[in-house]
Amino acid sequence: MDSQAGRTAVESQFETHDGQRLFYRHWPVAPATGQAPQGAVVLFHRGHEHSGRIAHLVDELGLPGHAFFAWDARGHGRSPGERGYSPSLATSVRDIQTFIDHIATEHGIPVERIAVVAQSVGAVLASTWVHDYAPRIRALVLASPAFKVKLYVPLARPGLKLMHKLRGKFFVNSYVKARFLTHDPERIASYQQDPLITRPIAVNILLDLYETADRIVADAAAITVPTQLLISGADWVVHRGPQDAFYERLGASVKERIVLDGFYHDTLGERDRAQAVAAARRFIVREFDTPSAPVSLLNADRGGAFKDESDRLAQPLSPASPAGIYWGLTRAGLKFGGLLSDGVRLGHKTGFDSGSTLDYVYCNKAQGRFGVGPMVDRNYLDAIGWRGIRQRKVNIEELLGVAIGSLRAAGVPVRIVDIAAGHGRYVLEALAAKGINGAAAQQVQSILLRDYSDINVQQGRALIRSKGLSDIARFEKGDAFDGDDLAALDPAPTLAIVSGLYELFGDNGMVSRSLGGLSRAVAPGGYLVYTGQPWHPQLEFIARALTSHRAGSAWVMRRRSQAEMDELVRQAGFEKIAQRIDPWGIFTVSLARRVA
Repeated sequence: MDSQAGRTAVESQFETHDGQRLFYRHWPVAPATGQAPQGAVVLFHRGHEHSGRIAHLVDELGLPGHAFFAWDARGHGRSPGERGYSPSLATSVRDIQTFIDHIATEHGIPVERIAVVAQSVGAVLASTWVHDYAPRIRALVLASPAFKVKLYVPLARPGLKLMHKLRGKFFVNSYVKARFLTHDPERIASYQQDPLITRPIAVNILLDLYETADRIVADAAAITVPTQLLISGADWVVHRGPQDAFYERLGASVKERIVLDGFYHDTLGERDRAQAVAAARRFIVREFDTPSAPVSLLNADRGGAFKDESDRLAQPLSPASPAGIYWGLTRAGLKFGGLLSDGVRLGHKTGFDSGSTLDYVYCNKAQGRFGVGPMVDRNYLDAIGWRGIRQRKVNIEELLGVAIGSLRAAGVPVRIVDIAAGHGRYVLEALAAKGINGAAAQQVQSILLRDYSDINVQQGRALIRSKGLSDIARFEKGDAFDGDDLAALDPAPTLAIVSGLYELFGDNGMVSRSLGGLSRAVAPGGYLVYTGQPWHPQLEFIARALTSHRAGSAWVMRRRSQAEMDELVRQAGFEKIAQRIDPWGIFTVSLARRVA
């Protein structure tokens, strides 16, 4: 234990999804209050540092009715792992979700009563978590977020990227001197003497930091929680431009930007930090005492950043314009590619968003003609979107296993329905991987797969036979947007699956009808597995060059933020309890429980 101005920090650990036990400090509410915590403030330290470096904020923020928590990120401080290393930035972001889940389970403080204060790299992790997982936290305070680190060596970023590709994992040391972080002599001295300061950073994390920050800044409209941005006016470490762009694009109806003139990068550790800390305290207190109304996204299909984006992509280009010529040549190249690649040819035939195409992507076997075809097909199958699709399949299988295990533990029969199954491969292979087959009906009582496409129904029935599941599984034609039809499903499902469907239809009314039907079909205590696509790096390529299964029309998508998708699910009577996302932030898979 250690003490901070009368409040004793309890030292503890929590376990991550991959078995790491990360260190954290917990400051319970001040004993004099004699009450349960009003809420919690979770602190996230800068890169290279650890929770002890931000412990002073517990006293300085002056919130005796709030519990405080601060972790040592993996590879930092007293947490395990190689110094400055994480398998990916996405892994560290998932660690945040696990940490918040731990706080709710072990300390009884739900996410709705949590405020986050994060600095520098910690602020990038926190803002990525809020973007990707859409937690309904009370407030988000970001101090000098490292959206773009200043690299003073010319061409440093492409050079590091090339070296990482050639060398694999390696590390670089921070060039930043303590005197360029803060004007506070005590902070400078302690930084220089602290044995837990982590000078190296793994290059994969540095590169991930840039790419992830670019995504979050560009897509800040997806963040709707009350957000305060504290900017150091004389920052030697990170660029200010992306911080301002992030603020301007924020989707939050309540947001503040405070520029602290003369401050160096360690905003909350500066000599004159009292003004920054006071601003953060005021913002947090206000959001706990008089919470801002949450931003509703139920009508985001009618207006907003993502509606504007899809409208722009749906707008035809003049064939004679430079953009029109470029995309015309791209489509011609894809047509030629279809002569060689089986996957590209199938996309043109059935639609690049069809169940047949997805089944081909899941199989991931490069095929083609004229010798060079398989090479072209491999390039096609390795596109980042298709890699994300395959990771989505893995994540679906994992959360299906969680739901099945929970139902069985509760003594509830497992009756599965997938309302838009494509060929149904991900469901059937998930069950096969768990050893569930026709002889194991005590594990899964029934499987009903549905799809609107006759081809998918035929192929799905053949797949059921090939997997030996004919005695418990059936495939039928059905409309996933007919709420009354879904409500009358027989037998009534206890586990419903909607994968890769809602992302294709921008109309929230259609999605609400579908979810409403499922909420009538699934009894309280049952589960829903649903997918989302909050971001995609190739949206314009998809809209300008690929065709949809719908009569060969352009494949134009209106993205839904995770917050929007979760709100639609919540409105239908389901509560999200778990989520997975691929390393690129493209596809999410969530598990929700039907509530009374």
